[in-house]
Amino acid sequence: QVQLVESGGGLVQPGGSLRLSCAASGDIFKIYSMTWYRQAPGNQREFVAVIDSSGSSNYADFVKGRFTISRDNAKNTVYLQMDSVKPEDTGVYYCHSVIGNPPWAPRHYWGQGTQVTVSS
Repeated sequence: QVQLVESGGGLVQPGGSLRLSCAASGDIFKIYSMTWYRQAPGNQREFVAVIDSSGSSNYADFVKGRFTISRDNAKNTVYLQMDSVKPEDTGVYYCHSVIGNPPWAPRHYWGQGTQVTVSS
């Protein structure tokens, strides 16, 4: 079994910063991609940022230049540094990962989510 546990959410003022973490644990042979999604009330879940096993990253246009995704392979952890946050960044942030554990095919896993609220 594999678990993804997010942390670091909370209340932050507009223009402020927050760092989210997502730690993977359990039967892990290789972590392929690690991705952050978010979901605002009444909206669909949307892609925020992704980082692959080589460290290459990609971002949604609405966070480019403000958010930075990184990973610590030794700790099986991905981070999302959120700077210059805006009220529209409010939502539940979810971690997603594709993890391999031979002999089984890689599987998709989701964390439980962490709430981020941007408000003055």
